Amino acid sequence: MKLHHLRNASAVLQIAEHRLLVDPMFADPASMPSFRFLARGGQKNPIVPLPPGTEAALEGVTGVIITHEHPDHLDRPGLAWIRERGLPVWANAVDAPNLRRKGLDVRELVDGSLGMGVETITNRHGRGPVGWLMGPVAGYYLAHPEEPSVYIVGDAVLSDAVLEATSRLQPDVIVAPAGTANFGLGDILFSIDELVTLAQRAEGELVFNHLEAVDHCPTTRVQLRARMVEEGLADRVHIPEDGEELTFERRGRAPHARPRTKPRCKPGLQKWLTAKVAGT
Repeated sequence: MKLHHLRNASAVLQIAEHRLLVDPMFADPASMPSFRFLARGGQKNPIVPLPPGTEAALEGVTGVIITHEHPDHLDRPGLAWIRERGLPVWANAVDAPNLRRKGLDVRELVDGSLGMGVETITNRHGRGPVGWLMGPVAGYYLAHPEEPSVYIVGDAVLSDAVLEATSRLQPDVIVAPAGTANFGLGDILFSIDELVTLAQRAEGELVFNHLEAVDHCPTTRVQLRARMVEEGLADRVHIPEDGEELTFERRGRAPHARPRTKPRCKPGLQKWLTAKVAGT
């Protein structure tokens, strides 16, 4: 399995015959407003360009995975790029109807999709009222029988759901957001302490993304690497630069943990409200 990190949460994930683009944010630098809505010191986003080699990395993409519809995970240029190529888009049942209204060929990501074991793991994108207002978000566990298993956490704070899924599934690779985002009402992504806890709970390797690309994420790669060294976790934690490609192998040959079947969720008031506010 290969993970080609592009910028923020955008990446190309190679699993067997699939080349899956995850959460495309393709906007030019400073073409979007600040995300520090209620805090000082904002600047226009993204704060860095896409890395050299992005066009080559996107060649041969066979599908797209969307964790949620916030504009730093699916922006207008990303949406246009998908439409132009008519690519299938894999998403959860809450986001699928709204994505279809945008003219995308959407399939629900459920167990068996793409020839893999699949589980959707709902997240909290913040705590208390802020977490609710950020809207429904989700991560995905993907387990191809011939490849390492991967848990794409999506935007989240450390929650019982994330810890339970990590302990039960023990994926070979966890991809988690590390920017400690805050738009003025409290953290809406993992703190550095929470990332340490996640890494300690996991047995496999971890990739930390969502760094140094948007203005409401103050954590830097240097800070994060130093803390992982301090905690003795640096050998299992990857903090890629924009444009860096990582390769992963399976841990042993035992079958992957089986996904858990869960009730199918439908869009509700939370999805409708946050879609209106965010313009998604």
